[in-house]
Amino acid sequence: MGSRTGAALQKQTLLWFIVAVSQCMSALGCGPHYELAIEELCLAKFRLDMQELDERHWCSWEDTVELYGELTNCTFLVAMKLECFWPNRLVDEFFIRVHRHYFHECSLTGRLLRDPPNRILGPFIAVPILVTLLMTALVVWRSKRSEGIV
Repeated sequence: MGSRTGAALQKQTLLWFIVAVSQCMSALGCGPHYELAIEELCLAKFRLDMQELDERHWCSWEDTVELYGELTNCTFLVAMKLECFWPNRLVDEFFIRVHRHYFHECSLTGRLLRDPPNRILGPFIAVPILVTLLMTALVVWRSKRSEGIV
């Protein structure tokens, strides 16, 4: 636990260093210093969080929404500290890289594809079967009843 606190302190020191450098280079706008900051601060934490999560759950929105939200918020906060516009081209490219690495095998909706629960699936199976049986019985009953009438 102590090494993680030390790493967090180093990252915070790095952020303040980058902020100081960016103040000196404010005429250059948002550039490599922003990209370095989000890689070192935001992506490093996201990587650790995703490693703790079983890889089979990476496509589960319920399991990753909080981690993804923290990553997004981190990129926003770093941009505000560095006085960069957000979103910007660098953050767009950053998220494309994140998606290519972590979510490339996920469906377009970001959800795992699986069968719905039986309580939902059951009526979709049972109702057409019952309607078919009822209509068959009705046709047979009606045809037997009309045989005697001419």
